[in-house]
Amino acid sequence: MKSEQQYIDLYNQCRDMICDHAAEPMNAVRDKAFDAFCRQGFPSRKVERYKYTDMAKLFAPDYGLNLKRLNIPVDPYKAFQCDVPNLSTLLYFIVNDAFYKGEDKEDRAERATLPDGVVIGSLQGLASVLSPDSSFFSSLISDHYARLADVEGDGVTALNTMLAQDGLLVYVPRNVKMDKAVQVINILKAPSLSEDGALMVNRRVLIVVEDGAEAKLLFCDHAADDQHFLTTQVIEAYVGRQAQLELYCLEETHAKNVRVSNVYISQEADSRVHHNIITLHNGTTRNRLDVQFNGEGAECQLAGCAIADKNQHVDNNTLITHHVPSCTSHELYKYVLDEKAVGAFAGRVLVEHGAQKTVSEMRNQNICAAREARMYTQPMLEIYADDVKCSHGSTVGQLNDAALFYMRQRGIGEHEARLLLEQAFIGEVLDQIALVPLRDRLRYLVEKRFRGELNKCEGCKLCK
Repeated sequence: MKSEQQYIDLYNQCRDMICDHAAEPMNAVRDKAFDAFCRQGFPSRKVERYKYTDMAKLFAPDYGLNLKRLNIPVDPYKAFQCDVPNLSTLLYFIVNDAFYKGEDKEDRAERATLPDGVVIGSLQGLASVLSPDSSFFSSLISDHYARLADVEGDGVTALNTMLAQDGLLVYVPRNVKMDKAVQVINILKAPSLSEDGALMVNRRVLIVVEDGAEAKLLFCDHAADDQHFLTTQVIEAYVGRQAQLELYCLEETHAKNVRVSNVYISQEADSRVHHNIITLHNGTTRNRLDVQFNGEGAECQLAGCAIADKNQHVDNNTLITHHVPSCTSHELYKYVLDEKAVGAFAGRVLVEHGAQKTVSEMRNQNICAAREARMYTQPMLEIYADDVKCSHGSTVGQLNDAALFYMRQRGIGEHEARLLLEQAFIGEVLDQIALVPLRDRLRYLVEKRFRGELNKCEGCKLCK
């Protein structure tokens, strides 16, 4: 319990300070999460879903936390230009785990175009007694917060729930369709007092898309300082009947960053969810995605890709649970690993008793471009119904020698030929992105990444 004990001691010593700077709906479940964490600790590699990543080792360093909510000296609107620029989106920033409240005039006018009833803002701020609608939002957050993200089922989720003090709320009321996508840029930035130390950030996101509503969300993760960061992130998304949610996540940090993200999605009848996660630059990344079908006729499309080299580590773990009949899930994850990079994918589809007419497809395809690169893959089906169409498969290999020979015969150098084949391999995942400007921009970034040109965000003035 060495790794766990420092967080247990921290909570016992600083509980009041943590609660003083957080909203009551978050504080209401904090002690329960603490008790769950004390019982579980961090999941060991003996736990099936964590067999490819040593969580205790990741959390062992003595990370600093900004529990007093010190002001972070940065104005992202003026200083930060994301490598995925504003694609006619509604732009928001989260600095570490706090919703950035500063706004310029242009941004304020743009947000005024939000459809009636749509709310995007700070969990802590919206539930504060100073908010004019605090009663409504406190009730909304209380009804949804830490319900999908069960602290009894995951030690990292329990840790995040007991320490998180702020995050983002996206609320789209019934039958409201958002024409513009929402772009949220997560910036990791050290407070002035801990510029030379390692910093831990615990971020929450709560998404509520009510019946018949539609929303598109893009999250971009960046690190603005060249120091060690550890981020835990928990996203809970509720998608109502006949609602649609597109959720895109892009990580573009650096080798000193550890990112542990748990995403929980609940779908009601006839809902549609598209989730796409892309890892372009990282240190160690562990992504968990749980999807639950709670109403008939629901459909999800999950896609992801990772490009890793040096000593980078990328671990994606998914679980799709078909509780009810007549739901459809499609899943495609691809990795390109070079040098000494390590990749892991474990996907499980659970079809419960009575979930007849289920359709499910899972594919994981991987390229190891160097002898030292390692890929672990484990697609799984667990089926308790007899009228289903389910398939799964995985491949691990190298670039096609025949294709390389064909391209070199036509005057293309070996290095360039390899780049073109790797880009085409990843392209199948990018093609699944419905947001066209984002898809085009990511094709450009993927090419830069393969060419070794993507070391930090283009135009970023914060990186040292």
